[in-house]
Amino acid sequence: MIQQNTYRVVEAFRTSGLSTPDLMGTTGYGYDDRGRALLDGIVARIFGTEAGLIRPQWASGTHALATALKAVTHPGGRLVMVSGIPYDTLGPTLKKLAEQGVRLDITALEEAGGLKPGDVVYVQRSRGYSGRPSWGRDAIVEAAEYAHQFGALLVVDNCYGEFTRPEEPGHWGADLVIGSLMKNPGGTLAPTGAYAAGRSSVIEQVAEELFAPGIGGEVGATAPYLRLMAQGLFLAPQLVGEALMGGVYASWRAASLGIPADPPWAAEERNDIVVALELGSPDRVVAFCQAIQAWSPVDAQAKPEPWQMPGYDHPVIMAAGGFVSGGSLELSADAPIRPPYRVYLQGGVNRWHTMLAVDSAFQSIGF
Repeated sequence: MIQQNTYRVVEAFRTSGLSTPDLMGTTGYGYDDRGRALLDGIVARIFGTEAGLIRPQWASGTHALATALKAVTHPGGRLVMVSGIPYDTLGPTLKKLAEQGVRLDITALEEAGGLKPGDVVYVQRSRGYSGRPSWGRDAIVEAAEYAHQFGALLVVDNCYGEFTRPEEPGHWGADLVIGSLMKNPGGTLAPTGAYAAGRSSVIEQVAEELFAPGIGGEVGATAPYLRLMAQGLFLAPQLVGEALMGGVYASWRAASLGIPADPPWAAEERNDIVVALELGSPDRVVAFCQAIQAWSPVDAQAKPEPWQMPGYDHPVIMAAGGFVSGGSLELSADAPIRPPYRVYLQGGVNRWHTMLAVDSAFQSIGF
């Protein structure tokens, strides 16, 4: 799988015509940014779509998702969330869409009912803070076929899922795929930004929502980020592979201790870099996260505590001591303080680092 993803990424880069001067980036309006245009094309090819958009102007995955959903929904139309309740941080965006006349439905695909052209089917590929499995190829293909029979769009939040399988949602029929560069595709080098990949007309809608109508993807300065975005994207398949191996170890270690882990270590496929560990008590969740923090390369001396983060309904604890703030491909662990007290472990671009941290974390809670 790592080999297949690496081949696809290398092929996209080497055939793009990208050259050393293209990596300098632009300032100001960012007009005539050849490197940016080439990288947009590389993103499209990697994610199996007609067009791509990769920009440092997006502050987070939530920002990119909000931009995309505002761009493709309209008053009187439906947004059908077939993967369940989305991330807590997307709640305010959904509330705003509802106030503007978008009908919101959270329902399973088989219960969604008829759609009409212009409606949007939305899939959050990763599990978020829920107990459901992450979405893989078969489920996304089914969602795409269902949406397309009515002329509706399929939008996939691909955060945490990039390069975990040999193909991406664009290869499976998604009309729009969104993800954060602070997660898998940034390869721990991109310090900010996000990407969108999809049908050309849809990508232009997203670009105009991000910048302005009539301007779209023709603007957006990239200095000093363009080289880091490109290099991180190039390295991402290998680093995601390391994160997956670390996740397999965490699941195996949990199973040996009698701790429920999802996905299990012997799972045939993993569709994101997240492992959910059911620890059973808030004290264990806090101790586990604090131990992960103590094995971080940055801020190892910090001691995270649960707090009421903006956008979340429950106190949340987050352990993250990486080189990019919020960079979830680097080893991190977080959890809402609510039953059944699951902690969500993700990332780790060096499996040996992940093993050391995970062993220490389990010891900290008495195993």
